[in-house]
Amino acid sequence: MNIEIKKSKKPVNYFDAISYLEERAKNIIKNNEKELIWILEHPSIYTGGTTYNEKDILDKSIKIIKTNRGGKITWHGPGQLICYLVIDLNKRKKDIRKFIKIIEKSIIDALKEFNISSHSDRNNVGIWININGESKKIGAIGIKVKKWIAYHGFSLNINNDLSNYSKIIPCGIKDKKISNLIELKNEDFSKMYKIIIKNLCFNLKI
Repeated sequence: MNIEIKKSKKPVNYFDAISYLEERAKNIIKNNEKELIWILEHPSIYTGGTTYNEKDILDKSIKIIKTNRGGKITWHGPGQLICYLVIDLNKRKKDIRKFIKIIEKSIIDALKEFNISSHSDRNNVGIWININGESKKIGAIGIKVKKWIAYHGFSLNINNDLSNYSKIIPCGIKDKKISNLIELKNEDFSKMYKIIIKNLCFNLKI
């Protein structure tokens, strides 16, 4: 298999993770390293993508870390599954939209295995579930592409503290709320990452 599957047991510093992704992307461009799927968790941090707006910061005391991924402001931290990818789209169709659809399908299919119905949204990239008739976001996707090497990835809220989102307008979406899997279903989701990896490998034809 021409890909490395990596899972970090301890929380990984955000800056260290991004530096690692950047270096891996450079080496893949040079054909020096394998592609990557990396599962991890971050200590609590707020990050802003390339299109974020200062107006989306509701609590001005928090620090926003600017990143080169797509998207707006989001929060990462304990209880949230992070999946970073470094994938060579030169080996596949050079289609960023299709790549994002592969990510969405991999998450949606993983949730089905827990009998959880979820969906993507053409207007708001990410994964959504319905709770008491209300659509809430549980998965955020942010991708950067350089010379057709796609990196960064997605986050999936499992049992994180949702109050962290009250300090920002997550992903710039004012009229919808954020949720997590535990709010919907009190279950053991410890095997979620294995199912997501399996789905990603299958959908990416790795």
